[in-house]
Amino acid sequence: MPDDRHQRCLYGAIVNLASLDLNLLVSLDALLQQRSVTRAAAQMGLSQPALSASLARLRRHFDDELLTRVGNEYRLTPLAVQLRELARIALSGVERVFSAQPEFDPASSTREFTLLVSDYVVTVLGDTVAGLLAEEAPHTRLRLSQHSPAIVDRAEQALLSADLLFLPPGFLTDLSRRDLYRDEWVCVVAADNPVADGGLTVDDLETLPWVATYHGPTASTPAARQMRMLGIEPRVQVVTESFLTVPALVSGSDRIALLQRKLVELLPLNTGIRALPCPFDAGPLIEAMWWHPVFDDDPEHTYLRDLVARAADLAVGGHPMGIDPVDGGQ
Repeated sequence: MPDDRHQRCLYGAIVNLASLDLNLLVSLDALLQQRSVTRAAAQMGLSQPALSASLARLRRHFDDELLTRVGNEYRLTPLAVQLRELARIALSGVERVFSAQPEFDPASSTREFTLLVSDYVVTVLGDTVAGLLAEEAPHTRLRLSQHSPAIVDRAEQALLSADLLFLPPGFLTDLSRRDLYRDEWVCVVAADNPVADGGLTVDDLETLPWVATYHGPTASTPAARQMRMLGIEPRVQVVTESFLTVPALVSGSDRIALLQRKLVELLPLNTGIRALPCPFDAGPLIEAMWWHPVFDDDPEHTYLRDLVARAADLAVGGHPMGIDPVDGGQ
């Protein structure tokens, strides 16, 4: 009986969808993104009266104004704020459905691939991924979007509209994953910091002020989590969500931070910082790519994952510091 009830509910939903004009989804997305009938109409190549008519239909459907005029601009209603991301995800899903092919030809594809990344991943892999795509799929586009703790917290939803999320294991579950390579954590201090000559101690970690990356109740780097598990409580003075901003926040100060060795090696020589071994077992850093399981067998997605894995081999494999590609994954 539960299966019959589920089927009836699903059928009812399909009937309701059949009575809707899915072109309204395109209009809804444009209106909520642009917050302007004029700009949304220009984006869609429609006249303002035509899009105003669509907005009127959407307002009747949702029984909500969606856009309200405040002075010389429009603002989203609370419902519209909720719908903004949902509409973008839904539209992306529709586009994926109707652009799906039984086989994928990189040479003729005009697809846009979206990767959710940190600036660390962009620095290490970005150019190599872009180079391979330009060579093998010259008509595609690569979009590198900065991820954040908020995106990680809703990764399953985010990966319905983005292709891949780059993040070490330990943060996500119930998503597909492939490990790419190993790096290691190092402590960075100002080049003229006295502790640079004497060698770091655990006491230094607890007394020096910290620049922390992705620091919050649900956000942290694996090494920072390992510190707390060992009872080392850093005194966080500055929080940033960009690894590339850390050197400037450390240089010329008494601050300390954790960075990936590979990133430190790619920084300019005059950044004013010095990398030191961690005085605790920080554990290895494994960089992984994650995706929604619905795309496990998707031909174009399979191609993208293979390309990223090859890029990791080219950019990081065989590194003299022992930073090697990782076999296996999930």
